[in-house]
Amino acid sequence: MKKRIKLFDPHYGKAEEKAILKVLKSGYWTSGSGLGNVEYFEKDVKKYVKSKDCIAVNSGTAALNLALSLIDIKNKEVILPSLTFVSTAHAVIINGGIPKFVDIDSKSLCINTDKIEDSITKKTKVILPVHFGGMACNLDKIVSLSKKFNLTVIEDAAHAIGTTYKNKKIGTHGTAVCFSFHPVKNLAMPTGGLISINDKNHERFRKILLARRWCGITDRKDYFYDIKELGWNYYMNDFSAAIGRIQLKNLDRMLKIKKRIARKYSNEINLDTKMEYNDSCSYHLYWICVKNRNKFMKKMLTAGIETGIHYKPIHQMSMYSKKQKLEYTDKIAKEIVSIPVHQNLTEGDTDRIIKTINEIC
Repeated sequence: MKKRIKLFDPHYGKAEEKAILKVLKSGYWTSGSGLGNVEYFEKDVKKYVKSKDCIAVNSGTAALNLALSLIDIKNKEVILPSLTFVSTAHAVIINGGIPKFVDIDSKSLCINTDKIEDSITKKTKVILPVHFGGMACNLDKIVSLSKKFNLTVIEDAAHAIGTTYKNKKIGTHGTAVCFSFHPVKNLAMPTGGLISINDKNHERFRKILLARRWCGITDRKDYFYDIKELGWNYYMNDFSAAIGRIQLKNLDRMLKIKKRIARKYSNEINLDTKMEYNDSCSYHLYWICVKNRNKFMKKMLTAGIETGIHYKPIHQMSMYSKKQKLEYTDKIAKEIVSIPVHQNLTEGDTDRIIKTINEIC
């Protein structure tokens, strides 16, 4: 019987096991003040992406919520793609903003920058691009538009730790860049997120974010502290940070494996529409487009290969339902399938995946 090939499969080793045991025995498992491994993890990521500052939180959703809280978007519009996880739009709503969905590029599935300017109004405040699957958006065009219309760029980089754009790591471009860490992500952690800050006011932003990630607590001295504004329980735990520090050391090596697999898929899968190979991409996902998707996915599962769908567009969800047509987003939503691209795949696994797809299609 052939082994089942998982869609996602986190990679870890003895170093992660030792780190978890060390935290367990230390008794210092978590702290709202963000000391210990959390503080070191922030410094490690700051050095890796070369940003001005980094604030660790407990999820990518928390990162988006906090980053958008830095900008007053109440009753203002935020431009974003619909093909993304729903947290991207939820964060806009939570902060009082109005999501304004724009179509995606047919090759990268990132936001179509040619469509952004037509969507900008007097109420627009933020451009919120998503680096879909680890493929970088056209940041030159996005930053140019933000300057032209005096807008803020906050990036959803939940898929994009390790991605580069013009030889610079994602995390160094927008005012705030939001990362997500999870067992299925390139940087695998039980839970986690991070905001990379690049604004000239980064020191002020850091002070605000540190308070807001821990219930608004400020001016803490020993057991005494003050509350000056609303905050949330968003701080990262020490177990996640300890694993994250080791995962970060191995990230570029792991991404080389994923890129090798993605290049092979791009060359050998006999489909007209599939994810392109780009050496700057971190390949959190590898997607293909197929007709009769349900039938295809069932046949893949029968062959022992897991697949997934990323994502049902947000504008098609009941909560966000709008009489809006996004031509390519609507088309891709019916055909897109994610296939395994994790670093635990053997050459035999990838050969089997390619052969099965080509036989079915």
